[in-house]
Amino acid sequence: MIDVLFDNRQDIMEITPENMKAIEKAVDTVLKAEGAEGDFEVSVSFVTNEEIKTLNREYRNVDSETDVLSFPMDDDDEFDGIIILGDIVLSTQRIIEQAKDFGHSLEREMLYLTVHSMLHLLGYDHMDLEEKDEMRSREKEIMKELQIFK
Repeated sequence: MIDVLFDNRQDIMEITPENMKAIEKAVDTVLKAEGAEGDFEVSVSFVTNEEIKTLNREYRNVDSETDVLSFPMDDDDEFDGIIILGDIVLSTQRIIEQAKDFGHSLEREMLYLTVHSMLHLLGYDHMDLEEKDEMRSREKEIMKELQIFK
């Protein structure tokens, strides 16, 4: 079982029930693809560029906007048998900009960033070329599984 908690702290992009269901499916697909078993919880927040820039500065010492931030919980964070994976923070302004720049739908961009962030929550990183290649490969496989191409 996966419980996705949503927090919409912006008014730039409408977040529909269909968007939330698609994100829940993406989260579930990542967990299944990674062979994760158990009951999980993850939070997904939608924020402005201003807020994500503040978070990026406070937590990563990077004073710039970004598209998504991942805040994994400690490996042993569990509450009543539920494994709390962490938090995903999405900039809706960046979703809109990047969807336009890459010629993707808003949903495709939002789901790609969710998959990317979920992999971070599960321990993937892209600090060196080998890690980056592995993470990109997993992203592509999962997006293919989700049948999200444009």
